[in-house]
Amino acid sequence: MTAHRFRVPDEIAIRVQPGDMQALVESMFQTLGMPEPRARQCAKTLIYADIRGIDSHGVSNMMRVYVDWLESGQVNPTPQPKVVQEAPATATINGDGGFGLTVGPDAMRRAMDKAESCGIGAVGVRNSYHLGACAYHAELALERNMIGIVTTIGSCSTVPTFGSQAMVGNNPIGIAIPTRNEVPFVFDASMSSLPLNKVKILKRLGGTIAPGWMAMPDGTPIMDERPVSDDYSVLPLGGTRQIGSHKGYGLSVAIDILSAILSGGEASYKEAETVCHHFLVYRVDAFTDLDSFKDDMDHFMKSLRETPPAPGCEKVYYAGLPEQEMATERSERGIPYHPEVIDWFHETADRLGIAHRL
Repeated sequence: MTAHRFRVPDEIAIRVQPGDMQALVESMFQTLGMPEPRARQCAKTLIYADIRGIDSHGVSNMMRVYVDWLESGQVNPTPQPKVVQEAPATATINGDGGFGLTVGPDAMRRAMDKAESCGIGAVGVRNSYHLGACAYHAELALERNMIGIVTTIGSCSTVPTFGSQAMVGNNPIGIAIPTRNEVPFVFDASMSSLPLNKVKILKRLGGTIAPGWMAMPDGTPIMDERPVSDDYSVLPLGGTRQIGSHKGYGLSVAIDILSAILSGGEASYKEAETVCHHFLVYRVDAFTDLDSFKDDMDHFMKSLRETPPAPGCEKVYYAGLPEQEMATERSERGIPYHPEVIDWFHETADRLGIAHRL
């Protein structure tokens, strides 16, 4: 499976209990000037990713970036987000240069409040920074039996189909839909063939890229297995036009428009320092009976996971199911980290004078 390419091998992995890593990350944020509630929220968003196996957006990749941003003053540790435009079902927020990890949940809950009264709510955020895993924010809607959809733009790293230079971000989308007894449907994926954060994982593990993931400097798709290069662009989801890259490219452009241009921010091709997000919420019972909807969702999800597998495959999943299985395993055994990551945490915690249990 492709996912195994990004996993730390068991023989070198260092397992850490989620609570221990949460406590350390929270302390690091506070030491760097973030108030306790925001530090806790940022840490919670990151550990959510690690527990569910979204390692590209967990502490391994992101904390060293966040520490650099906070120490350099690039990110505002105490943002005061402000609504700059509003209608009954919509709002646009200036994130005041704060992390999306902490601005995002506030924006999502505002969208949920609007959906309570209007049936649907949408909130755009500009002047913010990295959002973390879109799924975390989308999944907040499940608390109120709502459907959550979240998009954000990434750094300009992806070439258009037939293009020779990067013009769009990897631009992920997260979708969370409630069920009754089945594991909720929770989808989270970038519109590029390979998120940049997974490139970092491959480099750490000494792995290789698969055909159709990346392009040479002139935009030519790389269609063989090879080591990760420092001089590359990422291809849209689908890889090449023949196997559907125009779909990933088109969706990436749409996410740039919804997240950035609609909120009065700058699309990824402008390579602005800050980024933009979009939060959309549906109140299910504004469209149909909630109980019937959840029963239908259960039947649909159950039917998907009970689909007979193809030859050589063990089982059929739907989005959210493998992540839930991973969360159960990692909550019990601990989160597996690469030794280099643990070394970084030890060195950084010592430098910042933070005690920890790693």
